[in-house]
Amino acid sequence: MEVTGQTPTKQCTKCGEHKEEDNWYPSHWKGRGSVCKSCFLEDQQDRNKRNNPNTMYVNGKYVPKSHPLWKAGKYKSFNDAAFSGLENYTRSKEGQVYIITNSAWPEWVKIGMAIDAEDRLNGYQTSSPMRDYKLMYSVATQDRRTTEAAAHKAAEKIAERRGEWFKMSVGQAKECIQHGL
Repeated sequence: MEVTGQTPTKQCTKCGEHKEEDNWYPSHWKGRGSVCKSCFLEDQQDRNKRNNPNTMYVNGKYVPKSHPLWKAGKYKSFNDAAFSGLENYTRSKEGQVYIITNSAWPEWVKIGMAIDAEDRLNGYQTSSPMRDYKLMYSVATQDRRTTEAAAHKAAEKIAERRGEWFKMSVGQAKECIQHGL
């Protein structure tokens, strides 16, 4: 079992299981960085899942088939996925209504809607060299458009408005969203 210049590993580098002939592949007996059979098979399953053409990944994260924008493939953002399947995006009602803030404008909050609020936040961060947008609140809803419209209407009654930005506190914005649910 000795290899010149190398000290063979006596245990799995992943789980720490000791080398036995029945729990290691013969090709893994020599050299360093070896893993046992069960860890090797687990890694293989994970690789197969990632390379499966019938799965969806957005920004490296697995997306289940139950997601309203599900479409097999690998995408950088939900926008990429949505526009590759624009029909699904316009047809889908469910999603999230969210509140985003930016420390550059401390008195203002944005009340918006998206399929995925975290993904929308990432879109805002690309336009900000300081990456200072923060997702303060998000809520899942069956009809994101209706909920957002109702929240905007409620916010308009108590705050100055600039597009989807309102001069109010995060707490007030939460109340407006709750009113829209």
